Amino acid sequence: MTSSELWTRATADRYDAGETEMSSAAVLGPTLAFLAELAGDGRALEFAIGTGRVGVPLRERGVPVVGIELSEHMAAVLRRKIDEARLPVTIGDMATTVVTGEFALVYLVYNTITNLLTQDEQVECFRNAARHLEPGGRFVIELGVPPLRFLPPGQVAVPFDISERHLGFDTFDLVAQILVSHHFSADGDDGRYRRSDSRHRYAWPAELDLMARIAGLELERRVEDWDGAPFTQDSPKHISVWRKPV
Repeated sequence: MTSSELWTRATADRYDAGETEMSSAAVLGPTLAFLAELAGDGRALEFAIGTGRVGVPLRERGVPVVGIELSEHMAAVLRRKIDEARLPVTIGDMATTVVTGEFALVYLVYNTITNLLTQDEQVECFRNAARHLEPGGRFVIELGVPPLRFLPPGQVAVPFDISERHLGFDTFDLVAQILVSHHFSADGDDGRYRRSDSRHRYAWPAELDLMARIAGLELERRVEDWDGAPFTQDSPKHISVWRKPV
């Protein structure tokens, strides 16, 4: 068991309802096109597949997908959408769990590598990806750039969402590279809010490149988003692709 926090049944059951924007065609269209192109005629392995937001529609596009998921509750929600024969899921952590076969593509989206709360575990995640890749295969990560430029001197909190039904802000431990995301979400229409928190270990792109080198992978490209916009010093996130040498 890694240090990832385990998603509960209650959280899993309401997860999809809270991610309608991320499940929209506008978001998923470019994501699926990017991943399907890299997979080609090969198979894809999704680390931390969750409720299948990406894995299920990617499978429906014709890409054979296999998943690894730590939370049985999240996997149970996925299983309501697609059967085991069409999209197999193994319960386990993304740093050490091994499934059968080699893959043209291993991918990890939506900041999920930060669920591993130590550098050693994140390195093992890269090694696990390399272990599953066929020669020439790619490992893809979608990850936000740590927003430390928004921290005024002496403060440790950065808001990331202020909307009618949700308030969100991150607090930072700059020494441990740990951020805690705090959420206050409207719970019904009676003015009540539900609070939740999650811990993450943030990492810079250059740190990920070093993890990839340790795992025997080479950086192939880095872009700002799934549409392929150039990655710059002002980019809020990146899509990075590492290749396993032939």
